[in-house]
Amino acid sequence: MKTRSKKQATLLAHAGRDPARQHGIVNPGVWHASTIIFPTVAELEASAGKRFESITYGRHGTPTTFAFEEAVAALEGAARAIAVPSGLAAITAALLGYVRTGDHVLMADHVYGPARGFATSFLKRMGVETTFYDPMIGAGIADFIRDNTRVVYMESPGSLTFEVQDVPAIVAAAKARGVATLLDNTWASPVFFQPLKLGVDASIIAATKYIVGHSDAMLGVIACTEESWKRIRPVVAELGFSVGPDDLYLGLRGLRTAMVRMRHHERQALALAQWLEKRPEVRRVLHPALPSHPGHAFWKRDFTGSSGLFGVVLEEVPKRAVDAMLDGMELFGMGYSWGGFESLILPTHPEKLRTATTWAPGGPTLRIHAGLEDLDDLIADLEAGLARLDAAR
Repeated sequence: MKTRSKKQATLLAHAGRDPARQHGIVNPGVWHASTIIFPTVAELEASAGKRFESITYGRHGTPTTFAFEEAVAALEGAARAIAVPSGLAAITAALLGYVRTGDHVLMADHVYGPARGFATSFLKRMGVETTFYDPMIGAGIADFIRDNTRVVYMESPGSLTFEVQDVPAIVAAAKARGVATLLDNTWASPVFFQPLKLGVDASIIAATKYIVGHSDAMLGVIACTEESWKRIRPVVAELGFSVGPDDLYLGLRGLRTAMVRMRHHERQALALAQWLEKRPEVRRVLHPALPSHPGHAFWKRDFTGSSGLFGVVLEEVPKRAVDAMLDGMELFGMGYSWGGFESLILPTHPEKLRTATTWAPGGPTLRIHAGLEDLDDLIADLEAGLARLDAAR
């Protein structure tokens, strides 16, 4: 369904849909397919050159795939998008689209752990060197760019510590040297941030999180310029990445309510963050929308909202006190994902990951995802948890 509007709420409701082509049915169909039959040899042979843009083989995409990709591209302001089986698949495919043996990558020091692991293991085995940089470096990234640097990889806000990067300054420095820029946009999703509008070459999203929104599907997507699509799409095919149509359908369904859910996650998280700031057990809260947070000015300039994920640094207490707090939570579950309707809490250890910068928070760190439950109930659950923490000191 075509719409002239570029407003996110309208795009979320209409992008990737075309009821007129499917008997008036509102949602795209779920196409299960592997083999595609061609009526003539000429059409079979012609399909070889169109495998990424038409229905040629199930692994390369079905109408369900293309509907999802079209919708995400519209939301990100991208030329095209590529669906892959997970957020990590999106990260690895995007990087492999740009690097070869002998190349160099610059990666922010606060990135998602598996992204760091891919750089320090798989890319290293390929003969690709990675240098981790201070995420708050801004235009200073220019000093780290070498002749063989091919990618500057960003994540904004960063995993676990949530620093917001000066994306325009980093992009400008990279472009001046002909270096591509990739950015993990999972935290904000396309609802609250569109990196390509700031010159980023490809935006990487773990659609498992806010796009699916219900903790029941693994899905990734890469929103691309035309040039980055040409680099990354063949890599996705070579790796054999393919997404099942049911997961794509869940991604499409999640998109339709993403604005409403994200606004509620935003309100919930900000309320919890502000409540936690006042607690004596809390040293500081790591939330990009708080004026005290590193990069807050960049968040205010570049983003249109904040998500439900943030961090908390507790005052110094023994591990048994943190365990007592977390073990008794009723509404906040402990799990490694986030972005669904349910609230989550998790102990984190950013200090074990950083190499370019030192993370010395002064106390245990927690990651919280604010779900869609009643806010008073969530506060009561945290309050009871902090009481257990105090009792176990």
